[in-house]
Parts: sequence; C-alpha cells; structure tokens
Amino acid sequence: MPKPLIHGGGQEKGHRSGTENSLAVIGFGAAAAAAVAELDDRSAHVEKLRERLERGMRDAAPDVVIYGEHSARVPNTTFFTLPGLKAETGQIAFDLEGVALSAGSACSSGKVGESHVLVAMGRDPKLGALRISLGFATTEEEIDRAIIAFSRIAARRKPAGAAA
Repeated sequence: MPKPLIHGGGQEKGHRSGTENSLAVIGFGAAAAAAVAELDDRSAHVEKLRERLERGMRDAAPDVVIYGEHSARVPNTTFFTLPGLKAETGQIAFDLEGVALSAGSACSSGKVGESHVLVAMGRDPKLGALRISLGFATTEEEIDRAIIAFSRIAARRKPAGAAA
C-alpha cells in the first residue's frame, strides 16, 4: 500500500491530506470552456495563415510538393518537399534565415533514416520533407518572413536533374 507524501488529515483514507483546491478546479473548468468556445475561430484563423503560407510557397516554387494539399488535415501544419533540396540542407537554410521548422514528421523527430511514410506515398525518401507548424500566436508578419525565406532558398537550390 502506498505511503502518503503529505501527512495530516485523514482524507482519502489517510493517503492524502489537505482539502482539494476547489477554486483551482473551478478555474480550470472555466479556462477549458473558454478554450473550447474559441477553438473553431482560432483554428480557422490558423488555417488561413497556413493557406497564405502555402500560396506563397507555390508562387515561389511551383514544383513544391505540399503533402495532403487537397485533403482534410490539421490546420496548423504544412509538410512539404522542395525538389532539389535535401531536408537536412533545407532545415539549416531556413534556420539561417531565422525560420524554425523541422525535417520530417513530429513523430519521427530525432530519428535518422528514410521516412517510411514518404515511401508508402510513393515519394523519394532520400529527399525527405520539411514541416512548418503554426500556432494561435503566429502572425501574418511571421508568415510573410517565412515566404521570403522560402523564396530565397528555392531560388538557390540545385535545379532538378542536375548532377550532385
């Protein structure tokens, strides 16, 4: 039988002492209700930002591959391959431009190797992919900076079919 960490009253058959913080429980409930009430509007706003980002990417590099582009998907993430640019090289280039992103998916973060997801989709896993995640606090100015960075990086990449 576990021993209590805090000694005192006999609540919970002696396993926990003290009185539950009812005000904190009520406050948490109110915060959760407010978050849910605003979720649809916030998600729609983030989706518009993602669409703006992807339009800018497409304008700068019409050959960019945006995964799930014509499918229902989460509003806060764009996952793409820029032909002629390896994911690791792209990640460094974006970092140097002041844009934080990730090579690969969130669930494979820190793993080295080819993406089994890209293989299953019939894509060249050696190219990899980059992921930009947006949040409720993401601004239009940040999207514009990301588009400018993308445009610069796309212009510098090795042309498709060029020798390594």
